[in-house]
Amino acid sequence: VQLQASGGGLVQAGGSLRLSCAGSGRPFADYGMGWFRQAPGKEREFVARITWSGGSTEYADSVKGRFTISRDNAKQTVYLQMNSLKPEDTAVYYCAADPLMTRRVDDDYYWGKGTLVTVSS
Repeated sequence: VQLQASGGGLVQAGGSLRLSCAGSGRPFADYGMGWFRQAPGKEREFVARITWSGGSTEYADSVKGRFTISRDNAKQTVYLQMNSLKPEDTAVYYCAADPLMTRRVDDDYYWGKGTLVTVSS
């Protein structure tokens, strides 16, 4: 499956952004989806994941209560709504797909190219 993330940009602290990740090439509903991020000089880390049906979600503690992951299988798109953004949320955000998506950063996932989110203080 090919993935294309979009929606990044520059936002002030306290603001909101919605990231989108569009899938193509294979049945989107076959895959659990995840969002990960990588800040400058840091390792890639888990942000959120959602099962193929959208029935279950999981979040990193650092974003819980501020970010919401959702999906629309008819549009083959997964979203990450980010509210109350903080400067420490600044990173390149990546979407990933796997039939058994977990919190783990795994090279075997299908990865999209990232989209940069910059939060100014």
